[in-house]
Amino acid sequence: MVISLQVKRATLAGLLLATGLLASCQKLPGANTITVQNRLDLDRSSETISVPVSKVQALVAQFGAENLLVRDAETQQILVSQPLDKDLDGTVDEILFQTDIKARAIKKFYVQGATNGAASQPKAEVKTYSRFVPERTDDYTWENDRVAFRTYGPVAQQMVERGVPGGTLTSGMDAWLKRVSYSIIDAWYKGYLNNSNFYHTDRGEGYDPYHVGPSRGIGGIGVWENDSLYVSRNFTSYRKIADGPIRTMFELTYAPWQGNGKTVTEKKTISLDLGSNLSRFEVSVKSDKPLPNVTVGITLHDKKGEAKGDQQAGWFRYWEPMDGSFLGTGIVMAPAAVQAFKDHRVETKDMSHLYVMVTPKEDKVIHYAGFGWVKSGQFKTVQEWDAYLSDFAKRIASPLEVTF
Repeated sequence: MVISLQVKRATLAGLLLATGLLASCQKLPGANTITVQNRLDLDRSSETISVPVSKVQALVAQFGAENLLVRDAETQQILVSQPLDKDLDGTVDEILFQTDIKARAIKKFYVQGATNGAASQPKAEVKTYSRFVPERTDDYTWENDRVAFRTYGPVAQQMVERGVPGGTLTSGMDAWLKRVSYSIIDAWYKGYLNNSNFYHTDRGEGYDPYHVGPSRGIGGIGVWENDSLYVSRNFTSYRKIADGPIRTMFELTYAPWQGNGKTVTEKKTISLDLGSNLSRFEVSVKSDKPLPNVTVGITLHDKKGEAKGDQQAGWFRYWEPMDGSFLGTGIVMAPAAVQAFKDHRVETKDMSHLYVMVTPKEDKVIHYAGFGWVKSGQFKTVQEWDAYLSDFAKRIASPLEVTF
């Protein structure tokens, strides 16, 4: 009897344990399951997962895309998510969310609908943000919790062409060095209205010491041919696509420009995700004659820094002293697209660059470009910046495997 009772107790305990485990792993009623796998020997943080609406169409039809919730299957926590209408046709195309995932790990998530799901969305502490800035001529600027950028519009170009002070003539990409996670764009431009030097002074949030001029800045493009770089001028129009807790996204269009006898048209779709130091550039470049390459550049400023590249891995960088600190700038792209790279240093102001020559695929070039500033606390050494770019390149080459 004692043995029998012990067996029964053990069996009952096993059944209770199995039931508990089953309950914790069960799919939520009416939810879609997403499985995410990391095949790298690398812990990954702030990875953006895109859920095509076509994969959760029944939930969207019943509840609306804005009322879908993404839940971590292990913790049951509702995650911050963002509906994205990529083509601005009024219909959501994707649901974005982010996760951290360990090396070689697998994680599961549920997408479920709720009658008032939008009200159940967690509050995002920080967001991505971009906007056109008419109060500072016509900049377009964007940021996340780690970095900020800007570039320049047609009025700034016209001012230079007419000899009006304060203009800027460039299609290069500027960097705003921020050291806080919250948004600084609106505050810095508001300060500029009363003091044109406002954001050139670090008041604890960061500042803008980065000079672009006619250079490529961080990730501007051109065409390199016969030892000359041919480039566009300022953007002529913009289209904002998205802001949110996960991604900001927009388009810039440029007037046709001449590249050594070739008429080139250029349009950029730029996005920046939360947690990333690098913006994604999808550049459409077309020409009436074959182009030898599209060249992505990083300015070398006064040439006091060190350039380095790993063509096989697909990352390239410049590390330079700046106002008693150091700044690392970088480009990442698919190695198969890269023809060559060069450390090009000349005496002409703003014309020294780290150039990466690329073969467009179907008239497009996709690259990532950005920076890491020592005073931000994100990176302490050039070795840490190199490791970040190397890991970023590995993540691009081996994206998370997502199954539905």
